[in-house]
Amino acid sequence: MSNTALADAPTAPVLSKRQINTIFVAVLLGILLAALDQTIVATALPTIVADLGGAAHLSWVVTAYLLADTVAVVLAGKFGDLFGRKLVFQVSTVIFVGGSALCGLAGNMLFLIGARAIQGAGAGGLMVTAMALIADVIPLRDRGRYQGALGAVFGVTTVIGPTLGGLFTDHLSWRWAFYINVPIAIVVFIMAARTLPSLRAPGRPIIDYLGIALVASGTTAMILAISWGGNEYAWSSPVIIGLFIASALLLAGFVAVELHAREPMLPMRLFANSVFSVCSVLSFIVGFAMLGAMTFLPIYLQYVKGVSATGSGIRTLPMVIGLFTTSILSGSVVGRTGRYRAFPIIGTAVMAVGLYLMSTMDHATSVWIESVFMLVLGLGIGLSMQVLTIVVQNTVPYTDLGTATSGVTFFRTLGSAFGTAIFGTLYGNHLASELAGVLAGAPAGAAAAAQDPQLLHQLPPAQAAPIIAAYESSIQHVFRWVVPVALLGFVVAWFLKEVPLRGSARAAASDVGDGFSAPTSADRIDQLEREVSDIMHQAGARLVLEHVLASTGGTLTAAQVWALHQTHLHTSTRGRAELPAIARVYRLPREVIQPAFSELCQAGYADQTDGTIHLTPAGQEQLDRVQHAWRQWLDAHLDDITMTDPDDRALVDQALTNIASRLLNESAADPSDQG
Repeated sequence: MSNTALADAPTAPVLSKRQINTIFVAVLLGILLAALDQTIVATALPTIVADLGGAAHLSWVVTAYLLADTVAVVLAGKFGDLFGRKLVFQVSTVIFVGGSALCGLAGNMLFLIGARAIQGAGAGGLMVTAMALIADVIPLRDRGRYQGALGAVFGVTTVIGPTLGGLFTDHLSWRWAFYINVPIAIVVFIMAARTLPSLRAPGRPIIDYLGIALVASGTTAMILAISWGGNEYAWSSPVIIGLFIASALLLAGFVAVELHAREPMLPMRLFANSVFSVCSVLSFIVGFAMLGAMTFLPIYLQYVKGVSATGSGIRTLPMVIGLFTTSILSGSVVGRTGRYRAFPIIGTAVMAVGLYLMSTMDHATSVWIESVFMLVLGLGIGLSMQVLTIVVQNTVPYTDLGTATSGVTFFRTLGSAFGTAIFGTLYGNHLASELAGVLAGAPAGAAAAAQDPQLLHQLPPAQAAPIIAAYESSIQHVFRWVVPVALLGFVVAWFLKEVPLRGSARAAASDVGDGFSAPTSADRIDQLEREVSDIMHQAGARLVLEHVLASTGGTLTAAQVWALHQTHLHTSTRGRAELPAIARVYRLPREVIQPAFSELCQAGYADQTDGTIHLTPAGQEQLDRVQHAWRQWLDAHLDDITMTDPDDRALVDQALTNIASRLLNESAADPSDQG
């Protein structure tokens, strides 16, 4: 490795542990806000409908958020490279605050849906820039822990979101499910302004604006057609037919654009890889079932069972417990054995059984039976979702590592949007026809009570029973018709090939946080660095460093490696290496770092003249040996990364060389921690 390459290798800004933890708290709060609002609204929806009307548009309260979030994730990642992560994170926070405030002020359903789209756009920016900020400021040896924690936030919000939404709805107002974001987001903005470093990627990224616009427009047209068909308009009406045609043309245009774009949002060549194609379909189906079920289960519990909003959130916990249990179990088994194919096959089968069981629930179903049915569905989703991203990362060429990883997450989010919309269409169409018959000739006030679960269960039993039966039938209808979607997933899962998983893939599979659809960077270097971080986390960063030092002959300590690199780095970038300047960078007294440099001089690897430290030829040789040892370690642990041509090999070589340099930079990044 040349000295120039060593100096030019990308390095994270030098931050104290306190600064890193403060930045992490700001980023964590941003992620928490964005992830929470995917699920917090579910238990509030019946009350929102009772207050604002517009039951036919109910599913769009969730779908609008997801669609805007999906588009924002793609754009924000590129804008972060262009304008800097800090600025994009702050702008996203402002957009999210504005959207949240507008949601709370909504006076009708259409206004709320528009505000949710604004909120979703801010959430997408928060999520993807938060992940990128972690990559910017966290050393590689620690990044796996931090990114895994951020991913786990998505799992935690799956648990607390519906219950928290119910608590606000019952004890304050559904509007507080949105207002609560405002003070927290303001704190996030202030923390970001004070703590986040101002960084931007070198070079000017190429943004596939046309591709993003086409896929967003085509998907929206398709979901509108599905939502309005048989509800707002007849399926045979010109509006619905026109939307389907427009969607087909827009999506065809998207494919054509992606085939020729310099840096496509979703390269069409990925679909030549059967593993990517199968995992994308399965991710779509998992997202479809999970969020669709979580959105409509509270409706069943509140309208049919008469449970409060808070109670409906608590009663859906068995599904989430099942999801967590099998996510952890499947990740652990895959991490130990490297075998994964059975999990999506079994998972989709169990998911289909769970959906069928839930289609049999009625007003007489006991709490325990409901809990078992929800648990079964959760077990199936958890078995299916955990390994899909890991498998794709393990099989696509290095050049597509980032786009393939983000592509699978994209399809899961898209599946959630479609699932919520289709659940809503099935529910709305069936409920409208059922209630039309029930309310014909009904006493005054019955129509209003039919829209409000609290009023409904205050009616005399004879009046309430037929209305409850209409809701019961509609929910059964929804889950019955979604069973074939899970069965399709079961068939597709059989086409998933099993290939040997490399060490980094096994490490990532063990991290339950990766299974919850946290947005990921589309940059292949970020993905490769994450794989390295996962391996180091699994093996133990300190043990890996000791192994690398031992492979150089065992003559250097970690403190000496740090002093070697600091001498080289300051000489290369500032023209001279001086102890006071190095101490200032790390905000440490000079006396703390003095011993490491004294040892370096005593060993003959450096000398000091007039306060300036210089590497000797022997010291430069030792520095190169440690660099080479890091590169050998990387080659040994990532030697089976997928490559399809010499250019791919060259890109991998350059990336690994840069990562080896970064690992050398971080070998002893905290001088106060060296022995």
